Amino acid sequence: MRHGVKGRKLGRTASHKSALLNALTTSLLKFKRIKTTEAKAKEARTFVEKLITKAKKNDLHVKRQIMSLIHDKDVVKELFAEIIPKIGERPGGYTRVVKLGNRNGDAAPMAILELVDYNDVANKKAEEHKAKRELKAKDKADKKGSDGIEEATVVEEKTSKKSK
Repeated sequence: MRHGVKGRKLGRTASHKSALLNALTTSLLKFKRIKTTEAKAKEARTFVEKLITKAKKNDLHVKRQIMSLIHDKDVVKELFAEIIPKIGERPGGYTRVVKLGNRNGDAAPMAILELVDYNDVANKKAEEHKAKRELKAKDKADKKGSDGIEEATVVEEKTSKKSK
């Protein structure tokens, strides 16, 4: 029985689960937004929230504790230099889980885990990608439009010849 046992197993051993959560946390703090399964996102959310709350103390002991979990020095520096000052007054709720639907291959429910105050960075990237896609679509439409007119006139000529 699981009386009083919190958290998900995620189908892994304890050491594998802790390594997974450390890796998800590192990626989230590095890229500000990650795409993963819903269960992993919800489990990583609790892990990250506790870590950020602890990091708000900003003393040497806390830095060493966080370094034991996150093995990327650049990410730890960024956490204390950029992320903590930006979310300093927020009492909690540093992350957000956005459900995406099911994955095509195995129908696993997918989600995006993101830092709340950094969604503008992701939105700028999304707008840039959208603008690029629209330009490509417009170029394709222009090419099809010019080719389509020529093809239509050729088809009309062939049908008029057949009818005579």
